[in-house]
Amino acid sequence: MFTLGRWRESSVDSGCTAVLEPAKPETTPGSGAGAVAGANPRRKRNRLSRRSQFSLLIVRGDGVRVVRFNFPRPAAIGAGVALAVAVSVTGALVGDWVQLRELTREAVSFQQQLHEQRATITTFNRRLGEIRQEMSGWRDLHAKIWEPFGPGLAPGGRDRGIGGGTPAPDPTPARLSPADELNRLGESVKEQTDSLRALERLMSRAGRALAALPSRWPVRGAVNSEYGNRPSPWTDGREFHSGIDIRADRGTAIYAPASGTVLHAGTAQEYGTAVILDHGQDIRTLYGHLSKMSVQTGQRVERGTLIGYTGNTGRSSGPHLHYEIHVKGQAVNPRAYLWD
Repeated sequence: MFTLGRWRESSVDSGCTAVLEPAKPETTPGSGAGAVAGANPRRKRNRLSRRSQFSLLIVRGDGVRVVRFNFPRPAAIGAGVALAVAVSVTGALVGDWVQLRELTREAVSFQQQLHEQRATITTFNRRLGEIRQEMSGWRDLHAKIWEPFGPGLAPGGRDRGIGGGTPAPDPTPARLSPADELNRLGESVKEQTDSLRALERLMSRAGRALAALPSRWPVRGAVNSEYGNRPSPWTDGREFHSGIDIRADRGTAIYAPASGTVLHAGTAQEYGTAVILDHGQDIRTLYGHLSKMSVQTGQRVERGTLIGYTGNTGRSSGPHLHYEIHVKGQAVNPRAYLWD
């Protein structure tokens, strides 16, 4: 039989320590080899039962036994196994607790990131709605831009049939998701892009037409006689004046108000020395009473090209420039074209 432990008192510490040591066989007086051989079977059974047990001795520092506990061998083995299992389970629980703590910390971080992302999405969604509303206002602006060109040229102008009553607006409209806001914004962007492209094409054509318009004054000066009916300087009656007479000293340079081709450069009855420019788009200009010409028939001129000098040739009462604009063969008021 073995003792499970013995407590000894040291000189430094008066506590007890457990020591595992084998138990000494108990003998009785007069025992010996013959006695052992002649021992009865009951004593042998007691010895065998004691060998299958563990004892826990608690002794003082002087060696006096205080108490002794006997444990059956299966119970001791079971206790050891239970202790090992408890240690393993405790270790596993501690590991799970550490892992759970890390997961909790990560969950807190993820929750904070989730709140930030939700705030970002809310701001993004609100900004998308504002941009979409702003782009909706562009429709009115585009309509004002297209209005002078007529409904036939505006994008979709030939298919705008609408009608029906107007339902009361929903006081609490449903909040759109970011995906729906993006889809609506994409539709608005596509619509405005198509409108801008159409406007670009129109302005390209209009730009060429505007470049052909005689919008620049050929000379700078006061107007002595306007377009329309006036008292005749030659008779006592009235006559129709088909242009404007711009005051200018003799030899003042005359510049082409727009690009075009010289249709005539020479004498022209009452206009004296005159130049006629063809600007295309059925628009022509006439410059009369010149003293000298700087171009010839068939020549191509650009806006600002010198075409001649003012004078007093033909039917004229003094130096000036007689300036006319003809549209489709009819004289029109030059004031309607002069803005530069």
